[in-house]
Amino acid sequence: MGVVELLRRGVRDHVRALAGWCVGVAAYAAFVAAIFPSVEGSAEFDELLESYPDVLKSLFGLEDGSITTGAGFLDAELFSFMLPLLVLVLAIGSGARVFAGEEDAGRLELVLAYPVRRRDAVLAKGAVVAAEVIAVCATAFLALAVLDPIAGLDLSLGRLASAAGGLAALGLLHGWLALGLGAAVPSRVLAIGIPAALAAAGYLVAGLHDLAGWLDPFRFLSSSWWIGSSPLQNGVRGVGVAVVLAAGAVALVAGALLAERRDLKTP
Repeated sequence: MGVVELLRRGVRDHVRALAGWCVGVAAYAAFVAAIFPSVEGSAEFDELLESYPDVLKSLFGLEDGSITTGAGFLDAELFSFMLPLLVLVLAIGSGARVFAGEEDAGRLELVLAYPVRRRDAVLAKGAVVAAEVIAVCATAFLALAVLDPIAGLDLSLGRLASAAGGLAALGLLHGWLALGLGAAVPSRVLAIGIPAALAAAGYLVAGLHDLAGWLDPFRFLSSSWWIGSSPLQNGVRGVGVAVVLAAGAVALVAGALLAERRDLKTP
């Protein structure tokens, strides 16, 4: 009963903020989709794209296909940067808040007063983080699926679903890493800073390793590289998604085990 109550409390405490995130993501997707009819099939935009520096095209996934197709436009405007950024901000913030944040605020001892072991409490909080990330990614999928016929995006629903799944995997890795770090080390700063730094470094490595040869060996450390770029045009790497999810699960379980071995901060 203790774990169930922790799950219920975690979802209840965050439901209003999560609703705001879902509405915001849906509204942003609608705004971007509404712009597409004005650029659809425009040769001028593709010519302008060709003039962009290779570094810029590589970073924002503009080297694949055409920006004047629905899939190419959304890859460039949503899935190359903004949606991953939003999901990462949500996931890392939530992962750092649910353990390290409560410990900093002096509330964690009350949470752990439930008849559960610390590691079970950490895993329950990991489930809450997963629910938030999945809810936001599912909202993005549903919003674009509804907007597809309205805006004439001509999307593949299979690739749209896989793109949302790749986003969820990216968020789960960094959210669970933030939670695991916060459970293992009494520092909310580290719980936010390390996953954020790894996400930023991974994004740069994934975008630049083709242009900077010395970065190429580091691509295997990049979560963004494992997921793949331009998911609506190229799909996502199924094996890569599995690797990213496995890494996130390892980070969460390691944090849960380490939480058993340390003293909690007292206010």
